[in-house]
Amino acid sequence: MDPLKSVLNVAASGMRAQGERLKVVSENVANASSTGNTEGGDPYRRKVISFEEMVDRETGASMVGVSDVTRDDADFELRFDPAHPAADQDGFVKVSNVKTILELANMREASRSYQANLNMFETGRTMRTQLLDLLK
Repeated sequence: MDPLKSVLNVAASGMRAQGERLKVVSENVANASSTGNTEGGDPYRRKVISFEEMVDRETGASMVGVSDVTRDDADFELRFDPAHPAADQDGFVKVSNVKTILELANMREASRSYQANLNMFETGRTMRTQLLDLLK
């Protein structure tokens, strides 16, 4: 068992997981102002990502992975716009349940976590190189 390989695998799994999180956040932000297309139709529903612990069988290291991407069941906001094609009989249009400020906070957290994993990966790689230099 190579402990430095475990460090690299753990860091890489963290970067993959946070990369997936950034994809979900960017999709949410891109659709934040969407509405339905038909009368009373539902707009884009926010997606939520969940992580799970995985164990690397080769090294025994605990890693992170994406367990599921689900839809947020929070209620849609209603906006009064009787001229909109998706307006209901009362003139209200359903607006996506994406909260842009929450998505920006998620994006910042994912970005920082990705950077921390990248730093751990680089440190492990440097340590491995130094170990090989010592063995020469």
